[in-house]
Amino acid sequence: MYNILICDDEPDIVNALKIYLNDPEYRLLDASNGQEALDIVSREDVHLILLDIMMPALDGITALARLRETSNIPVIFLTAKSEDTDKILGLNVGADDYVTKPFSPLEVTARVRSQLRRYMLLGGRDGVQTRETATIGGIELDDRAKTVTIDGDPVSLTPIEYDILKLLITHPGQVFSPKEIYREVWHEDPLGSDNTVAVHIRHLREKIEINPAEPRYLKVVWGQGYKMEGKN
Repeated sequence: MYNILICDDEPDIVNALKIYLNDPEYRLLDASNGQEALDIVSREDVHLILLDIMMPALDGITALARLRETSNIPVIFLTAKSEDTDKILGLNVGADDYVTKPFSPLEVTARVRSQLRRYMLLGGRDGVQTRETATIGGIELDDRAKTVTIDGDPVSLTPIEYDILKLLITHPGQVFSPKEIYREVWHEDPLGSDNTVAVHIRHLREKIEINPAEPRYLKVVWGQGYKMEGKN
């Protein structure tokens, strides 16, 4: 069973999301502000959070920033159509995805399932099958253990960051446009995806590059997209 936390200060929205996510596999928790959400995460094994941005006591952006100090739990922001700046800010802070109000039930359930699948796969530990690894330079990705190391040191990635790295490192030298990355990683129509991909690429660079401003591995090909390169 997956524990899903819904955090929004509007009871009608919380109730609507509970209806959309009514599934025997889900245990639904709720909070009305960011502080309540952090308190619940501290005592419950939460697998995913649906998090509103504008809330009293502690807003979603600040709550997420605090959460990311200790956890890579998938977070999907709940945003209004007019909150484009907040969407980008949320991704910068560490959100994995967002859904826009008013919600489509199918979109909400699809995004939740997608993030849960990535998170549980990234945390999986079978350990009995043959290891499947990809390396480039000092980076090694072990897809069996779902781990990444840089020069032997472990690196903590979010599920989205892991999937982007896996796509690029298993196709060394191949350039992927932002739309291609979005389609391969999110498995959705990549309309308006460029900013979302760019933010996650920046986060990934900060974790795998010594100097993100002058990347050794994750390169941009201006006007075309991104690629991984380096000596194995």
